[in-house]
Amino acid sequence: MKEMEARVDRYTLRYVEEGQGPAVVLIHGLAGDLGAWTAQLALLAPHFRVVAFDNRGAGRSTQVDEPVSTRDLAADTLGLMDHLGIARAQVVGRSMGGAIAQHMALMAPQRVASLVLCASFARLDPLGRRVLSNMREALEWRGSWADHARHSVQNFVSAGFFNTHPEQVAAIERLLGGETRLPACYSRQNEACQAHDTSGELARITQPALVMAGGADPICSPTATRILGEGLPNARTEMFDDASHFFLMEQPERFNRLLLDWLQRHAA
Repeated sequence: MKEMEARVDRYTLRYVEEGQGPAVVLIHGLAGDLGAWTAQLALLAPHFRVVAFDNRGAGRSTQVDEPVSTRDLAADTLGLMDHLGIARAQVVGRSMGGAIAQHMALMAPQRVASLVLCASFARLDPLGRRVLSNMREALEWRGSWADHARHSVQNFVSAGFFNTHPEQVAAIERLLGGETRLPACYSRQNEACQAHDTSGELARITQPALVMAGGADPICSPTATRILGEGLPNARTEMFDDASHFFLMEQPERFNRLLLDWLQRHAA
């Protein structure tokens, strides 16, 4: 994949683009960067024009220690769509990416054809807030991405997966521990997730929405999933039992099947 750059307002966003056809925009979460979508880029490129990018403050996009909100990141994403000449797209968001996607639908509903919200939230519940706070504090106290990963990895996969897939868990830990972003940018986006609350506005998001979540996710728990799925007027919810925040990696076949089917049925 050839990586490219777009200037959006004061920020440079790194992105990749694959395939042709109706547009699909993939938004990663608080952890990681556009590499989170490697498998989905390969899955979707034969059918769609697929764009994945690094949010500001992540990956190789601009990193500045400054306040940021999920609404700000939604404006960035719409700006990237402008840069690429994409008038309308289906938007797929993981975790924080799903929060960003909700703001896109609120800010510019005509530009969002459908939503896929993966392990996401309209607002976090107390458990999710505590987990995010603990992960931020581990990074700030230790000052080490490797230590942050060691303290955090168990939040992303289920107990069963952690115990039976040690090699994959170690790979996730290496991925999290290999971050190169400014720790301050992670802290700012962690705070943005905690401040995000669209629960009172979900009724205005009328696009078809597929909500997918792990039944054992402590970050975006079944409580948070229920708030999101019941608040959206045109939503379908799919739970991944015995899976956690990274259910996309725990049960990839089911996830990819549901994603491709949804996007094909709602393609503009």
